Amino acid sequence: MANLVVDIGNTALKAAWAEGVTLGKTFRYQGERMTDFILSLTARTKPDTILVASAGNVTEADRARLATVCGRLIVIDSSHRDIYREKELPLYLSPDRFASIVAVRYLFKGKGCTVFDFGTTLSIDFVEADGRYSGGNISPGCRTRFKALNRYSRSLPLLDTPDAVEDKGSSTASAVESGVISGIMFELQGYFGMSPENIAVFTGGDAIYFAKRVKNSIFVVCNLVLIGLAIVADENIG
Repeated sequence: MANLVVDIGNTALKAAWAEGVTLGKTFRYQGERMTDFILSLTARTKPDTILVASAGNVTEADRARLATVCGRLIVIDSSHRDIYREKELPLYLSPDRFASIVAVRYLFKGKGCTVFDFGTTLSIDFVEADGRYSGGNISPGCRTRFKALNRYSRSLPLLDTPDAVEDKGSSTASAVESGVISGIMFELQGYFGMSPENIAVFTGGDAIYFAKRVKNSIFVVCNLVLIGLAIVADENIG
């Protein structure tokens, strides 16, 4: 049975078809007509379940439209988080962090994990070996840091993530590049040291970029959030 899982984040929509907990084709969309895009994915195949996890609220009108093209609609947003209690997770977690924790509990069952999500924000979440969530932190993501330096300083340019970084900047641009990237690297090493026995799991848009720069043994799971949503959709069939 095919389910459609959708993660609506701060800057983009990511979606995937799923058979059970196995992901199929994935999609990405940046635009304002997100519900129309989701509906376009169902033009040829009616999903058994559509699960939408959204950083913002899904309107009643959009819920009604989506419910007409699937057997079951599940929404996880700021107003719909009853499923968090089933998973014994705190209600303050954003839907993407919730889904990531569900996924690592499944993929690394019986192992402690530190989950790093490199997106608009850099979120770090800790899952104990028994599956208990023990807390997490949030700081600005890589591109957010570059944008903030440019916005709040009159003299610093707007830069993007560099391919190569100097250890010590030799110009204004290289100083910004080194400061942002090295700052995140120092953060990562600090978190590795907090729970050295944990498996480090990287996900999010910049996961591979930083995975190439750390010497620690890590797992990169690019679609961790969608996997977590697929697990929830599969568990709530019928």
